[in-house]
Amino acid sequence: MISDHKKEEIRDSADIVEVVSDYVKLKRSGSGFTGLCPFHNEKTPSFHVTPNLGIYKCFGCGAGGDVFNFVMEMEGVGFTEALRTLAERFNVDLPQEQPTEPDETYQIKEGIYHALKSAGMFFYKSLVETDEGQKALNYLKNRGFTSETIKKYGLGYAPGSGQSFLNWALKQGLDEAYLHEAGLVKMSQDGQRTYDTYRERVMFPIFNPSGKVIAFGGRILKKSDKAPKYINSPQTKVYNKSESLYGIQVAKNEIRKEKEAILVEGYTDVLALHQAGLRNAIATSGTALTAEQMRVLHRYGDTLLFIYDSDNAGQAAMLRGINIALEEGLGVRVLKLPEGDDPDSFVKQFGKEGFLSFKKEHAKDFVSHMVDAAILSGEWDDPVTQKRAISRILTSISSIPDAVSRDTYVQMLSRLSKVGDRALYEELGIISGQKNRQEKRREMRQKNQEQAQSQRQSPPQQEEAPPYWENEPVHNPPQIQKKPTIIACEKEAIRLMLQHGRPMVEYIAGDVGAINEQFYESEEMRMMHLNIIERYEKKEPISIKAYMDRGHPFPQIVGDVIMERYSVSEHGNKKRITPILKDSEPYKVARGNLKALKLLFLDRKRSEFQNMYRNADDSQKKEISEKLKEIILWYNKLQHQSADELFELSEKEKQALLEKEQNNNDRF
Repeated sequence: MISDHKKEEIRDSADIVEVVSDYVKLKRSGSGFTGLCPFHNEKTPSFHVTPNLGIYKCFGCGAGGDVFNFVMEMEGVGFTEALRTLAERFNVDLPQEQPTEPDETYQIKEGIYHALKSAGMFFYKSLVETDEGQKALNYLKNRGFTSETIKKYGLGYAPGSGQSFLNWALKQGLDEAYLHEAGLVKMSQDGQRTYDTYRERVMFPIFNPSGKVIAFGGRILKKSDKAPKYINSPQTKVYNKSESLYGIQVAKNEIRKEKEAILVEGYTDVLALHQAGLRNAIATSGTALTAEQMRVLHRYGDTLLFIYDSDNAGQAAMLRGINIALEEGLGVRVLKLPEGDDPDSFVKQFGKEGFLSFKKEHAKDFVSHMVDAAILSGEWDDPVTQKRAISRILTSISSIPDAVSRDTYVQMLSRLSKVGDRALYEELGIISGQKNRQEKRREMRQKNQEQAQSQRQSPPQQEEAPPYWENEPVHNPPQIQKKPTIIACEKEAIRLMLQHGRPMVEYIAGDVGAINEQFYESEEMRMMHLNIIERYEKKEPISIKAYMDRGHPFPQIVGDVIMERYSVSEHGNKKRITPILKDSEPYKVARGNLKALKLLFLDRKRSEFQNMYRNADDSQKKEISEKLKEIILWYNKLQHQSADELFELSEKEKQALLEKEQNNNDRF
């Protein structure tokens, strides 16, 4: 087990802003940061990070916690793995004992990560240290890649024997089951032999944003009509290809800096641009562009520059990608390179400055690009084909969620096409209506399919299942379900006790407030109250820090209780003659909160006894009626008295009042 002291050291060393920034584009907001939540799809930022507390909170879906929670949710790992990941990143030495978590999924992921990391080392050494790898090394050097780039991006070579990697891995003590799970080896069709997935190929490791190897792409060296040019890893428990982007581990910070991502088609395009100093380039990893990848990109930047091949397939892929990016709310620009060039060849010929100069002169918004493409193809010359081209452009514009942006692009299309904006808006309305109807039909079909599935009397006969390595499970990142709303005064009672410690616990839960766990409707807040009382009785510290230093679920609860979506900014307070201070009179705040909490409790009890009365027999009704009258009287008394009349002053307030009176007496 990792000691509490080590956990503290890791927490103190791990910068939550830096860790979260691997996945979310954060902007400073007062003393904290905000961004688009990585746990659910949103257009307006509701995700907040408070570095001085070391916690995050999403006010949209309810996700929250400390840096350990964040790594666990984003990486889909257990607590021990999150600790070790952060310790490795922030240079905290840890003992090497085996993790004790029994979770099977965690163990499989741990094994897959280890197998992939080991494979990366094997492929790199095979490239730079073996005679067979020399041909692959020459290929990369001839493509202009330096030794530094080859090492930094972990490029490698898979030998051609068929079992070189497998034999090496088994000698290293790697479990063959994890090699199958990672997609590194396969079973022969007759089930008699295991062999390497990648043979005689240049290897491109694919990393996640935090820099872990999650997959590989392998490019064949010898041209073959039978073998595909590229082989990519299958879906695994650590690799979801619809979310992964090649080069993101390096590009993420550059995208934030440049406020733009450059999307290219291939691995070598990314490497060539990065090597030239254009490190905001990324590529899909063997898939068509997806909405999930666009959401990942949107965490880091707001604009996407497309550079796709000029052939028909490349242009068709780009058009699909443009619509997906627009739906995500990204700004889209397009750069068409000279005929015969791709990003790799262009940047090697003209360098970074040449690329930036060409981009500045030739990059266009997507509407201008699509109009130019229609003119070049001859569609613009004929009224019939021009209408098709305009409808295609309007379809893209209809994907934009922001009304102002849609209007801007319609006006632009009107100027370029010389078609009146009224006609364009009418056509846009028709297209949007068709899309909405299609979406409703799709939802209805899905609903009908789900209903039909649930109404089946007997399950279909199952065929014999294929071996697990031939049917890789699809990995979906963990999603935080939106939690039920916790009543504000319940959270406030907990917050006051955490922020003001033992004296406030005595005031709220002692004779003055007389609040116990029954006054909370939320199970979570009830548990927290009981825990605070337990720590109070044991004379253990009660503070935000004390609870942030504890394990799950306390850091997340503290985040829910402490963090506020809207608060008074420090900058604004500096301008005010009288600053607005939270808890300038904490016991006065507590009295108002105690009143609200007790009124809600009595209201629940009133409803409870009213229901009991309706369902009771005649012999029980009198007793219930008496209790109900008592509750109503208590409720009315509380409702019509001020909080200051209902609850005594705290000892601290009494002392301050005595001192004030004494000072006044001394004056006279």
